[in-house]
Formats: sequence, structure tokens, C-alpha cells
Amino acid sequence: MSDVVSADQGDWAIEIEGLRKVYGASGKAPAKEALTGIDLKIPRGSVFGLLGPNGAGKSTMINIMAGLVLKTSGRVKIWGFDQDVNPRQSRAAIGVMPQELTVDPFFTPRESLEVQAGLYGVPARDRRTDEILSLIGLTDKQNAYARTLSGGMRRRLLLGKALVHAPQVLVLDEPTAGVDIELRQMLWGNVRELNRQGMTIILTTHYLEEAQEMCDEIAIIDKGRLVVRDTTANIVARVDAKTLLVRLARPVGALTLPEGVTREDKAEGWLAFSYPQSRVQAGAVLAALHEAGAEVVDIKTTEPNLEDAFLDFTRHPA
Repeated sequence: MSDVVSADQGDWAIEIEGLRKVYGASGKAPAKEALTGIDLKIPRGSVFGLLGPNGAGKSTMINIMAGLVLKTSGRVKIWGFDQDVNPRQSRAAIGVMPQELTVDPFFTPRESLEVQAGLYGVPARDRRTDEILSLIGLTDKQNAYARTLSGGMRRRLLLGKALVHAPQVLVLDEPTAGVDIELRQMLWGNVRELNRQGMTIILTTHYLEEAQEMCDEIAIIDKGRLVVRDTTANIVARVDAKTLLVRLARPVGALTLPEGVTREDKAEGWLAFSYPQSRVQAGAVLAALHEAGAEVVDIKTTEPNLEDAFLDFTRHPA
């Protein structure tokens, strides 16, 4: 009988249903529910953002998907393979670039990739070590001990190790944390190329401007719960806030502003007026300035971004 198992066909790279993880009580610490019944589907071929504050449960979810942490209950399928039915195939379908810079200091990049490929059972004839070294820009350092590599080079090596078994899904956990602009651009170039080749990318990052630029869709997790999942554009569009920046020729005193508008005086004669765009129009603010005799020199508006949306969805009552 063949041990080749066929995955369920579908449009989803990741399918998660009712996922819970409870860490048991230890000593005086009570049990902690890290994930509370998460339901999430991630489309194949997408660049998907998995965002949330520290301690939200992102790392727990990633480690469960990678087969490193056992779930308490629920169902997880990676590229159509159910973890409980086909654990080996589901694990082979996903690669994870961890946040921590964990490399063996006495292995060279080439040796590290070869060993990692061996751990995944990749036959020598099927290994793509030279191709991966070129992709991550370490061909010229392939025989240098990892302990001599810079932090940025080590981070690139982690990306290479996540790719040795040609996974269909790649998880990038804070890939640009603490790296310079040049390396950040190189990493994003690699990610875009891998995605063009059909790989599904799952990104976690605290650099929300990167997530807004890179991700087709986003899920925000907070306190173990999925609070929103939508296209990036739709999530940003949910923010009902806009800011009108006006620079005046001379300072102005009290203004009679429409309800819901707040004023902040800034340097060099600029005033910032924030308001809910569903209820207030910029013209109403400008009318209030005209009524007060203010002379407007310059004007511009700022639209909401992913950071504004993230703060809205993760803000807790005091």
C-alpha cells in the first residue's frame, strides 16, 4: 500500500476550526486559555497578515500550525492535510522563519541547509541548497561559520532553512525585527518572488506599515480571540476617523467647532482637527475657521491607516 496521502482539494492554505489552547496551572499560576475557539481560513497564494498585541496568542497559533505545540481542541488543516489524520504531511507543507536568531554557531550556511533538508527527509538529489543560498544572498558566505555572520545574515539563513523542504506555506514571524533598511528591502523582495511562484505567505509583524503594504488580507487576534478578518483595504476603511491639518497665517483663539471635532495646536502655525468622517465634513471645519476670521495658508488631510485600525480593534476600556 502506498503511503502517499492526497490532500483535500480546496482554495484554502490554512483551515482552522474551533482552535483552543489552554496551558495548565503550575504552582500558583492558574490555567491560561491562550486561544479561545479560533475559526480562520487563509486563501492559497495570498500574503496574509496575522496581527495582534504582545501576548495575543499569535505565537501559540503559529507553533500549533507548525506542529510544535499540541492544541487543546479544534481542527487544523495545512494545505488540505488534517494535522490529526496526516501529521507528517501537514508539517511538511509549512515552513516557519522564527523570530529568534537560533543558528548553530559551528555550522556553515551550506551545512545548516543540508542538515535541515536531511531532517525533513529531502533526498540529496532533490535538495536546492545552491538555489536557496543565492536567493538569500549568502553564496559568498556559504562556507563561513554561522558564528561569524552578522545578525542580518543569520536572519537570512533562518529564511533559507524554512525553505529547504519546499513548503507550500511560509510563516514569517517578525522577519524584519531589528534589521536595517537594505536587509528589509531584500527580505521583502524575496517574499514577493516566493509569492509570485505560488507560495502562501503568513506574516506577523509589529511594523504595521509593512503589513498594510504587503498583505492582501489580515486577521487581528487579541486576548486569544479573532476580533476581525478581512481584506486590508476593508479593515482600514472601517476606521471612521479623519484628520484635517490647517496652517494659519496667525494664531486663532477659541473656535465653535461641530460636535465630534477635536482640535490640537501644533508647531509652525498648524492646527490638527480630528473628526468622524461619517458625521462631519471637512467643509464644516473650514467654515468654523472662516467664521473666526482665520487666514488659511495651507491645508492637507490624512487618511486612516492600518495602525489606526489596529488600535481601534485592540483598544480596551480603562
